[in-house]
Amino acid sequence: MKNNADQPVVTMHNVAKHYDKVTALKNVNLNLFAGEVLGLFGHNGAGKTTMMKLILGIIKSTHGEVKVFDTDPMSAQAFESRKHIGYLPENVSFYDHLTGKEVLTYFARLKQAPKSQVVELLEQVGLTHAMKRPVKTYSKGMRQRLGLAQAFLGTPKLLLLDEPTVGLDPIATQEFYQSVDKLKVSGASIILCSHVLPGVEQHIDKAMIISSGQPLAQGSLVELRERAQLPVNIKTKGLNGALVADERFVDFLVKANHLQVPESQKLTITRQLLDMESITDIQVEPADLEQVYQYYLSGKFNASHKAHTLTQEQK
Repeated sequence: MKNNADQPVVTMHNVAKHYDKVTALKNVNLNLFAGEVLGLFGHNGAGKTTMMKLILGIIKSTHGEVKVFDTDPMSAQAFESRKHIGYLPENVSFYDHLTGKEVLTYFARLKQAPKSQVVELLEQVGLTHAMKRPVKTYSKGMRQRLGLAQAFLGTPKLLLLDEPTVGLDPIATQEFYQSVDKLKVSGASIILCSHVLPGVEQHIDKAMIISSGQPLAQGSLVELRERAQLPVNIKTKGLNGALVADERFVDFLVKANHLQVPESQKLTITRQLLDMESITDIQVEPADLEQVYQYYLSGKFNASHKAHTLTQEQK
């Protein structure tokens, strides 16, 4: 397995995938480095699972280049590097007659992972009490936990997680993200697909928003917010109507104690508010992941980008 700190773990260059006349992916470019977490977001059928299958080497791209650990994932040379990849599909399926421990032991042998990891991971995902029960007796949430344990086997250097928190309760979801954070700190690269956006934001380094097989936006959340020019919400307490009477804030007022300001003016406005003697509290809330996602998915960014391009060309 070839890889170093300066070399992307996953590279996709102008990648497209066609099924007969259907375009599943087009114009996909990605560089994912060690220790990075990418959030991959889009509606059902957007192309997220197709993208994961290309990285796993399950299918081959129609156009463009895909490399994982600097190797074509479809090549014979990629066999060894697959031991360093963890994958959780959206719909987890196991041999129902086997116990949870037997299932995980089977996958540990396939990946040549230490046997000691089996019990450790079952404990980590909260299945110690059920590890000797047949999987057919497991609830959906328990099956999902077993799937996560399977994906974590071998301490993977690349982890692909498709809707990993489906069926998990809030505590299990929190524990899952703690595991993701630990793997990230250890240098693992992670691609995380999720429809459940709240809670994801603090665990990812960058996002790719995809629709109809084509990336609409890619970058850190700070970068995506700046491009979208989504306002920052600032809420105050203790000013008792002073904002309404102050000309500096009139253009930004939503309510008597609530301002919406451009990202570029956030610090200036915040400093001005903090200088006001009667202020007792202030909350500064940038656009969250869900708002960013909805903005790019709505097509407003493409429309404003085209308008800006036309204006520049006319000049």
